[in-house]
Amino acid sequence: MKKSSKKKLIIYAAVIAVLAVFCIWQNNMLTVSEYSYKTDKIEAELDGFKIVHISDLHNKSFGKNQKRLMEKIKKLSPDIIVITGDIADSNHTDIPKALEFVEESVKIAKTYYITGNHEYWLDDSEFAEITESIENLGAVYLSDETVNVAKNGKSFALTGVDDLSLVNFSDHCPKLDGDTLNVVLAHEPQFFADYSFHGNVDLVLSGHAHGGQFILPFIGGVVAPDQGFFPEYTEGMHKMGNTSMIISRGLGNSVIPVRLFNYPEIVCVTLEKE
Repeated sequence: MKKSSKKKLIIYAAVIAVLAVFCIWQNNMLTVSEYSYKTDKIEAELDGFKIVHISDLHNKSFGKNQKRLMEKIKKLSPDIIVITGDIADSNHTDIPKALEFVEESVKIAKTYYITGNHEYWLDDSEFAEITESIENLGAVYLSDETVNVAKNGKSFALTGVDDLSLVNFSDHCPKLDGDTLNVVLAHEPQFFADYSFHGNVDLVLSGHAHGGQFILPFIGGVVAPDQGFFPEYTEGMHKMGNTSMIISRGLGNSVIPVRLFNYPEIVCVTLEKE
């Protein structure tokens, strides 16, 4: 082999090695995105109420018993923690690993959970195991139902919609009182128009899109489940009519095992009285 060819080979190998290390690092680098949601539908007693939003864990571990993840969440001092689906992954299923997060999160704050598409891709026995175990650990599994979340004697409505119900959202989402703040947990963001059209949905917390998987500067996410290439809803806060939606980029990966310029994300939403 010529010296020039050897030199090129060494350069290529070095570039690949650097990229591999970078990808591993950024796929394990936790970030926190904080949002404020201002509304006149809450009393002063709920001003500053914090919701930590977790999505798309896909069996990923951030240290033993999710130590790194839990440390960051604990520092946010959440009033509640919500999980918007895909805590497990149907392609590399590990139910005990998926449940580690819930086992630790309930020690920090009341935890609420809804299903994602991957839960429904599990075997029936695995689906039953994960949903029953989540409740046995002390979290609340919401399936097309609404609960009141209270603090200091005041409350708002939290609705969790099952992933299978999103296609016919209006038929499955409970009737919502327009005078109450209505926060809805819905795994898939591409149904935003349906969430807004339903009426009285104030704030939606969603995931599923994995931030577009690969984020290109000035372009955004490249691909997302059910939205295809260059998807519209991948991260951040969106508004349609009277409805706002905050999308988590999620924490883990599934079919595509690597993220690019797309760090695993913890979302923290603070309710503020307008």
